[in-house]
Parts: sequence; structure tokens; C-alpha cells
Amino acid sequence: MIRVSNRGRVFGHFRFTVIVAFAGAIAAGNIVCSWGRGEDGQLGHGDAEDRLLPTRLSALDGLDILSVTCGADHTTAYSLSRTEVYSWGWGDFGRLGHGDFSDLFTPQPIKALHGLRIKQIACGDSHCLAVTMEGEVQSWGRNQNGQLGLGTTEDSLVPQKIQAFQGISIKMVAAGAEHTTAVSEDGALYGWGWGQYGNLGLGDRNDRLVPQKVSTLSGEKMNMVACGWRHTISVSDAGELYTYGWSKYGQLGHGNFEDHLVPHKVDALADSFIKQISGGWRHTMALTSGGKLYGWGWNKFGQVGIGDNTDHCSPVHKVIQVSCGWRHTLAITEERNVFSWGRGTNGQLGHGESMDRILPKIIEALSFDGSSGQQIESSKLDPLSGKSWVSPTERYAIVPDESGQTVHSERGNGGDVSVPETDLKRM
Repeated sequence: MIRVSNRGRVFGHFRFTVIVAFAGAIAAGNIVCSWGRGEDGQLGHGDAEDRLLPTRLSALDGLDILSVTCGADHTTAYSLSRTEVYSWGWGDFGRLGHGDFSDLFTPQPIKALHGLRIKQIACGDSHCLAVTMEGEVQSWGRNQNGQLGLGTTEDSLVPQKIQAFQGISIKMVAAGAEHTTAVSEDGALYGWGWGQYGNLGLGDRNDRLVPQKVSTLSGEKMNMVACGWRHTISVSDAGELYTYGWSKYGQLGHGNFEDHLVPHKVDALADSFIKQISGGWRHTMALTSGGKLYGWGWNKFGQVGIGDNTDHCSPVHKVIQVSCGWRHTLAITEERNVFSWGRGTNGQLGHGESMDRILPKIIEALSFDGSSGQQIESSKLDPLSGKSWVSPTERYAIVPDESGQTVHSERGNGGDVSVPETDLKRM
């Protein structure tokens, strides 16, 4: 029986989903399931096929996986008992951290992080960061706007320590498309990378190549931070919610569509104590201490989960955890049921179909009130195939344009040649 408990973790990003389910008496140890878009190997099942239902990621069986984090077409996982970080999926720009640009269709350990005790991993579009138990930060992947915080704009194919945090203990990090944020153990908020919409919170639209402290919070200490594609969400020790950056679709929650260059308190939730936040491509979710879930921002595919396609917030279920994908959302209720809603074109909702949902629907295979894991298939990985990676020259990219349609482009060697000069693919 699969029991998604308070320790279970669900991670939705872009067009695929991964969940860590903590097993009960029948299956010993933790198992990892993934579903949705698999074109770049990001599901880890040894192929490039989509999955419409949660599928057990057999390659991680027995590795005692504690957490999983999804990026754009790539995934990472961490085993505390083995002090090992694994990555797989699209390898352009070195986002997998293995020292090359190759794609991986099954999880492989990142050698540079072996032996480090990791407390958190964050993945952006094409970059990743890991926070150690000692509060140090490692970063790797794409760096064209300085999102790695290393003081340059050169990509890094392997993890490197962010020297700017020397003497500063970092509590957590969050990664957007090309920007990064962090909260220190003493409650300070930092931003770096791409800042065109004010998403760094530093009062301007400039990029930063190294972390810079946000100084406009009047002594308010931050407890957590999350990033959307072009916006940032943070929560203070007092449970107050702040947002800043891009607001073309109302994803900041301030009742208008104006960008904010510094953190701005969300007045609509002033009477609520926020305990968890998550940012999607153009939408935002916030969970209160009382179990009310609020969503706002872009709702074309129903990803806000309120039964229509308008931009406003409304409580959904009594929830204990929430996570935003690119255009879909997932939540775990206190009854240990998993729900999903929003865009479903690649099966990322996990219902065995490829249709959108404007209201939350239970994922039967992962829920206590469903089949509780009894119908989860495993990866059909052939260990004798001898190949778990694909070189960039064998692959091609599919990226969304302004309308949400897909556009084909040639794979590159990690340089900007494979990415359009305009930013329409992410707008």
C-alpha cells in the first residue's frame, strides 16, 4: 500500500510530475513515481515516452530517496543515506551537473556532490542549486544572466560553490527561469540573475551576477521563498505573504497587473498565516496554516483550480502540501489524497488521459481513498541495453511559443545558439 503521508512530497513542473511516496507494510522503503511528458528522458524510465498515469521509477528503488525536484525537462533526486544526488533528463547547458551536455534517460549520480549532506535542491529552467546542511550553496547549469551567482555569465557543467555566501548560512534557495533567490538562516532575502521585471526585489530591472541582499523589507525576517517563471514569492516569520516581479497575468495577487520591483505585501491574505507557497509559469498558490488553499494568476487551463478560467483566488480543499507546475497544480490533503488540475495535454495530471481539468481531481493510484498504489506500474527498463544517455546531436528541442504551441529547434552544445534570441518561448 502506498501511503502519501505528511512526509510525502509532490513536485510538478512544466509538463511532467514526480512524487515521492512513502511506502507502508507491503512495499519496504520509499518509491518514486513520475508521469507526464517524457520526451527528454525527464521521467527516468529509460525511454522518451509520455506517461498518462503515475509509473514507478524502478531505477531509484532501494536508494532511499528523500526528495525529488523538477526543472525544465530535467529532474534531480537526493538520497540522504547514500549522500548522493542523482539527475536525469535534458542535459543542455550542463544542467545535469555531469560535466557534459548529454541527455540521460535514467538517474545517474552527480560525482561532484558525492558525500555532501544536502538539505534542499532547487531547479530552474536550465540551472540547479543545492544547499548543504552546513548552509553552503552549490550551483550549476546555464548562467547567461548570472543565475548561478558565481560572478560570471559562463555556464558551469559541474556544481560550484557560491563564494559570495562565505560566512553566510543559507536556509533555502528558489530558482525561476533565469533568476535565483535565497533566504539565510537569519532571515535575510537575496536575489541574483535575470532581473528585467524586478523579480530580484532590488528596486530596479538590472541583472546581478552575484547574490545581493534585498534591503526594502524594513527589518522583516523572511522564512521561505519561491519563484515563478518571472516572479518571486516570499513569506515572513510572521506568516505574511510578499510578491514581486512580473504581473502581466495578475500572478502577484495585488489586484492589478503592474510589475513590482521590490517585495510587496499581498493585502488580500493579510489575515492569513501562510505556511507554504509555490510559483508556476504565470500562476501562484499559497497554503494557510488553517488548510485553505488560494490560487491566482493565469488560469487559461484551469490551473488555479476554482472551476473556471478567470484570475481570482478561492480556497479549494483542506490541504497539507501544494506544488505548481508550468500550467498545472498538485496538492495533498490531510486525508492523504493527491489531487491535480490544470493543463493535462501530456498526461501530467496522472488520470490516464490527456485532457485539461479546471477543478481538482483525485489521482486514484496515489490516494488513500483510491487504489493506494496497488495499480502503479514500474519502469520497463532493460538493464542490458547498455545506454542511459543520448548525445545532444541526436536530440531536438520542443519549446512553447507565445500561444503555447510547440516550436522545433536544433539542439546545441549548451550555447545560446539553440535558444531563440527573443524570449517568446517563455512569455
